[in-house]
Amino acid sequence: MKLNIANPTTGMQKLIEVDDDKKLLPFFDKRMASEVPGDSLGDEFKGCIFRIAGGNDKQGFPMKQGILCNHRVRLLFKKGMSCYRERRSGCRKRKSVRGCVVGPDLAVMSLVLVKKGADEIPGLTDDNKPRRLGPKRASNIRKLFGLEKKDDVRQFVVRRQIGDKKKTKAPKIQRLITPQLLQRKR
Repeated sequence: MKLNIANPTTGMQKLIEVDDDKKLLPFFDKRMASEVPGDSLGDEFKGCIFRIAGGNDKQGFPMKQGILCNHRVRLLFKKGMSCYRERRSGCRKRKSVRGCVVGPDLAVMSLVLVKKGADEIPGLTDDNKPRRLGPKRASNIRKLFGLEKKDDVRQFVVRRQIGDKKKTKAPKIQRLITPQLLQRKR
């Protein structure tokens, strides 16, 4: 089974192959979103705690949260449900998905690092990969920098550089209250 481990604090991901089923025993019969210690995977993961985020079985069917079994079921999907993208408006479709209980028939399992162990994991916790884009919505920019209502959001937009030149690009701020917007409301 392949394990795709993500670390949200550093933005890094690592894919490891585990052939020994004994190492995977603590994960079996656990549901998605449950937290599992990673001591059994090896010495480098000692003290780590992982959250099971999902996975795919050997035929490629994704796990779906809320289906309490470890086999495949066929469900009628509509707009807004996970594992389904609506092609035409109002269309529903019956699709196969796998239950949320982990079993030995999975090809890939996605894990999220919740708690780091004592030592660094190469390729997962030792480096930091910054996010390419900053927030676009005015309230999210305020939240990121801890601004108040009276502060000017436009001064704090995260700009990114383009190429070698000194040219920068910034997103158009959404939900920004401007005098023009207030004029239109009147």
